[in-house]
Amino acid sequence: MELDYNPSYKTIIKKNKWVSTAASIWIQSTSGSAYTFAIYSQVLKTSQGYNQSTLDTISVFKDFGANVGVLSGLLYSAVTNPRRSSRIGGPWVVLAAGAALVFVGYFFMWMSVVGNLPRPPVLLMGLYMLLASNATTCFNTANVVTAVHNFPDYKGTVVGIMKGFLGLSGAILIQVYHTILNEKPTTFILMLALLPSITALLLMWFVRITPTNEVGEKKYLNVFSLAAVVLAGYLMAVIVLENVLTFRSAVRISTFVILILLLVPPIYIAIKAEKEKARRIIRSLLEQNQLVYDGNQLGNNFVQTRQDPEGHQEISCDADEEMNINNERTVPERGENLNLLQSICTIDFWLLFFVSACGMGSGLATVNNVSQIGESFGYSTIATSTLTSLWSIWNFIGRLGSGFVSDYFLHAQGWSRPLFITITLATMSIGHAVIASGLPGALYAGLVLVGIGYGSQWSLMPTIVSEIFGPAHMGAIFNTVSIANPVGTYILSVRVVGYIYDKEATGSDNTCIGTHCFMLSFLIMASTTVLASLVGLILFFRTRNFYRQVILRRLYIPIRNLE
Repeated sequence: MELDYNPSYKTIIKKNKWVSTAASIWIQSTSGSAYTFAIYSQVLKTSQGYNQSTLDTISVFKDFGANVGVLSGLLYSAVTNPRRSSRIGGPWVVLAAGAALVFVGYFFMWMSVVGNLPRPPVLLMGLYMLLASNATTCFNTANVVTAVHNFPDYKGTVVGIMKGFLGLSGAILIQVYHTILNEKPTTFILMLALLPSITALLLMWFVRITPTNEVGEKKYLNVFSLAAVVLAGYLMAVIVLENVLTFRSAVRISTFVILILLLVPPIYIAIKAEKEKARRIIRSLLEQNQLVYDGNQLGNNFVQTRQDPEGHQEISCDADEEMNINNERTVPERGENLNLLQSICTIDFWLLFFVSACGMGSGLATVNNVSQIGESFGYSTIATSTLTSLWSIWNFIGRLGSGFVSDYFLHAQGWSRPLFITITLATMSIGHAVIASGLPGALYAGLVLVGIGYGSQWSLMPTIVSEIFGPAHMGAIFNTVSIANPVGTYILSVRVVGYIYDKEATGSDNTCIGTHCFMLSFLIMASTTVLASLVGLILFFRTRNFYRQVILRRLYIPIRNLE
């Protein structure tokens, strides 16, 4: 007997983690306003009469907002914790908060730049930037932490996908700037207030926690990754051609339409994965003579004991039961669900904090000053815009690649994830040294290495946090670790890069031309990332046995693979 079960699209979309993943990808694809600062930084500088140090101070507010997401992490825990009777919603609450923040921040910034509001004090403009960029932490927390809950066995891959599309979003938004806004930076600021907020409000209802372990998860996650790679390849081709050729209006519109079409595959992948899951469920239940019919839905309410994934079992567990299991111990150990206070009291937390300050701080200091670096090296405005767009591509490669590669070596060879922190930081140090050399093409080559290494940190950090401290309070803990990012950025961008640049600058316009403007700054950042790489190596040795004895056993990887 064979049962033809073909669920309706309404049933498929209502609650499943594949549609949730697709919705999160779309939200992430419009959330990268923090990576487009170079597009409007010059108009912000001239309209407000800032010097370079003041502009860097505004960028630090941006970095604080985009990285200090403790409130969004605590909000996520409050609205998704099933043990709390006061729970008021789900991830959509955090996404709605992000939509409100991004609109308010950029709208008032736009009003100030076009002169509809009196020129605000630096601290007030910094507050606008802080609010706008803090929306990124809301979008990131809701999408990434939900994905980690939904795919517990492939955290690195799914975090890489989410972070990868966020990395691409900078290039996507810049394509909107070129195609629709006719390269008007003031209008671009208004667009940053509208596009991310509208996208989040439309799609936030589909982002839901559905903790299951299904057959074929890795296959479909790989297809999501492939869709991201295709999109990145297309964006890179368009960016390079834009720098070589002059696109006519019709050509530019055509390339933009293709870009939008390349964002559609995640929806198709999600629907296909869920339909295959539904048929597999029915087939499995028929074989075990456990068909359940409740009068409304067939084969939907069932729970099976988790077994080795090679046994091809499906599981669907209630979040309350999972939380109870995770909280059996009154004093959590490494790998169990530590809360924020417990994690702060560990050495591992502060090692991650230091590594993040050096790695993320130097990466942000680099991207924040791309416009001025390009000017001092003699690049045109178009070339500088191209460098900003290409940064998004290198950032994407690091985010997606490090998640995929670290998952592969964890599952196949038993290599613990902190090892890749050391490798990527060493890569960043080489990139900083290349930029410092000032040789022809050094800025392009150096940004490739720094961008890939920087993007890798964004994928590896949240995954490592979820493994060392547990997933229950991952949002709050990771966003607290991320406070290190703007701290490092302030020191390296304002106190090092901005200070040295202003000291070397001449003339009434406070500009500096020549390789000497940034050479010392990047040598300092190269040394900083070398030190961070050594600290990452300490974290690797501290957690190596933990990964062998706990993480790999959870993934059902035989201990012999580690020998």
